[in-house]
Amino acid sequence: MDFTPNKYRQLVETLKNNGYTFITYTDYLLQKRNNTLPHKFIILRHDVDLKAHRSAYIAQIENNLNICATYYFRVVKQSNVPDVINKIVALGHEVGYHYEDMTICKGNHDAAIEHFKKWIAYFRLYYPVKTICMHGSPRSKYDAKELWRHYDYREYNILGEPYLDTDFNSVFYITDTGRCWDGEKYSVRDKVNQPFSETYSTTAQIIDAINKNTFPPKAMITTHPQRWIKSPIAWFTQLLTQNAKNQIKLLLNKKKQ
Repeated sequence: MDFTPNKYRQLVETLKNNGYTFITYTDYLLQKRNNTLPHKFIILRHDVDLKAHRSAYIAQIENNLNICATYYFRVVKQSNVPDVINKIVALGHEVGYHYEDMTICKGNHDAAIEHFKKWIAYFRLYYPVKTICMHGSPRSKYDAKELWRHYDYREYNILGEPYLDTDFNSVFYITDTGRCWDGEKYSVRDKVNQPFSETYSTTAQIIDAINKNTFPPKAMITTHPQRWIKSPIAWFTQLLTQNAKNQIKLLLNKKKQ
């Protein structure tokens, strides 16, 4: 079965066994600035949208393999769970703010920046946050990144934002948005412009490509830990729910065209 913690372990273990260096998003930004990026590296990014406790399973798997990743937490109670944040920090991972201030503040950018300042200070109670990442909010008409047309996040001691500061001409981007690895048609905002032609449908296909040395040498892999589930009942529930959400996203994308 795909999208289980065991399958995720197989994925990162395969990457490690094939010589990839794992770096946090802060590591990426600093090493890019200093021109010291490894030849082969993976940025593991996790967007903790819902079911925060499932992120702890993923974080423990990575810790067992001496791997560090970056976890972005929203302000909503399904994501913002202090015990989980503390555990992930204790396991040696980076924590950042998964911001959606424009949606929460209904497009008022002045209110949104005040909301941003409040919550970046909050997450810094747990970790010295240096990076942020927008939450896609597919049903919202507001793009979180629009806030930075009016303000500069660097003024708040932020080094960077994945969608704005990653060189996707050299870093392959792949995400499990839509509960699949080739779900760009379902994605409203979680997409980037990149020159890579590689596509994968399943985690097993990614693992096979890594072992055959055809997977790109530099990549950002983004997951939503709520999708990687132990319980068979919860696994099938997530499958059915996500399939329904994907149909809604298809309609939203068609309306934009």
